[in-house]
Amino acid sequence: MTATTTAHYSILEVCWPGAAADNAGILLVDPESGRARVRLRRDWEEIIDDDDDREVFALLQQDLNRWIEETSPAEVLQTLEDRLSNVLRISEREAVAVDDFDRTLTRLYNRHIQSNVIPFRTHLPLYSLRAAAGGYGEDRAVNHEDWVEVPADMALSEDQFVAHVDGDSMEPLIPAGSLCIFRKPRAGSRQGRILLVQHFGTVEGGGETTVKRWRSEKVQSEDGWSHERIIMEPLNQPKHQPWLLSPEQQETLRVIGEFVSVL
Repeated sequence: MTATTTAHYSILEVCWPGAAADNAGILLVDPESGRARVRLRRDWEEIIDDDDDREVFALLQQDLNRWIEETSPAEVLQTLEDRLSNVLRISEREAVAVDDFDRTLTRLYNRHIQSNVIPFRTHLPLYSLRAAAGGYGEDRAVNHEDWVEVPADMALSEDQFVAHVDGDSMEPLIPAGSLCIFRKPRAGSRQGRILLVQHFGTVEGGGETTVKRWRSEKVQSEDGWSHERIIMEPLNQPKHQPWLLSPEQQETLRVIGEFVSVL
């Protein structure tokens, strides 16, 4: 069982003259550990017309992070509550149960902040396939479902996408039910990589999917090197056992992504 603590969070708001308040970010503070994190939206160019104001807000995340590092989170929070009242405001504190600090911050951000989509700069496409980490998932067509905002410290590229992962065979690295970032396959050896693999299915444009660590054993013949067998390896062993794929089974597989990170 994962231990939980009680932290509190506040919503940072921007309030332009004559306009309704707009949620701008989340400040999460754990008084027990003295830890604090802030996450702000990054679409300022979409919502701020003035160049000087846009520059100020673009640097706000960096400034708040530096402030938190240089002083106590409690002092930062108290100062913000005492001084913010005009364009930038802060809501009252709300208690929240925390099992994982970063995931809690992401969950709160996704719940309260609705920022504009800037493809492959702030957001990645979410696809409807659900990769089953404990086995093959449901056979279904793969469609672009939505856009998902990712943290600012993640470098994005147009070969990346987001998908759900069900099952616990890749825990603790990939918790069951996670949203994960994958990138399209690249050249080079797959040995030891965690891959999103598709088993050709009956739905046009779709198929069953799974996430496993790829291991291969090769043999050399007159025609060159070939896979003698592929091992699809779970991380959560011995609860889940590796799969050994025959040459016939290998012909039905297609690698569609390489694991990058859990969101």
